Amino acid sequence: MKAIIMAAGVGSRISRHVDKPKCLLEIEGKAILRRTCEMLLKNEIQPTVVVGYQHQMIEREIAELGISTLYNPFYRVTNSLGSLWFAREFIPDNEDLFLMNADVFWEQDILDILLEENKNALLLADSSLVRLNEGDYFFGCEGNKIVKYGKELEREIRTHEYVGVGRVKPAFISSFKAMMNYLIEAEQYNFWWEDILYRCSAEQDVYVRDVAGHFWAEVDYIEDYERIMDYIWKRNKQGDTK
Repeated sequence: MKAIIMAAGVGSRISRHVDKPKCLLEIEGKAILRRTCEMLLKNEIQPTVVVGYQHQMIEREIAELGISTLYNPFYRVTNSLGSLWFAREFIPDNEDLFLMNADVFWEQDILDILLEENKNALLLADSSLVRLNEGDYFFGCEGNKIVKYGKELEREIRTHEYVGVGRVKPAFISSFKAMMNYLIEAEQYNFWWEDILYRCSAEQDVYVRDVAGHFWAEVDYIEDYERIMDYIWKRNKQGDTK
């Protein structure tokens, strides 16, 4: 199985607080991206990382893992659709493809959920009430199929907040590639890699898998990082009392 991790962005919403890519923020002494890469490798999933902003720092962080990196030199003028296009040769035809954003903190419990899924096109999402009220990007689903999506989705339509991780199986790969190429040829460089699946959902089923009750965090703001640290502290404290 293959994975492509998007790690090219500047992260402007948090950059005034940190002097490195947000995927290199450390959790228990280890960068978020490194934790993700090691988890994938442990589960026999081979990652490729697309880098851009301060790419040398990211490349040094994961160098000893033997992971391929690809450089997107246009990271300031493209979103992650452009990064994925640079990794197009790493999109398999006959293997499952995992796609994810490098700034997401998630652990084995959520990966186990993703691994057990057999839907052809799937994005992880969270239906927790706090996520629906305070989240960043939302889905409106019917029967776990995406029918609406957006940052400004009306509250009454929201059913899930998007996590930042997805999976595409071989039966969907040709449609995925075709839509990626269509968007690139249409010069939609400001789109995200997820827009491929959103556009596909108009004609083919794209599903969500709910991970409510499992901890995860996409680090857009310094408060997101602080929330991860608080979660780790509480978890370790509980472990100490057992």
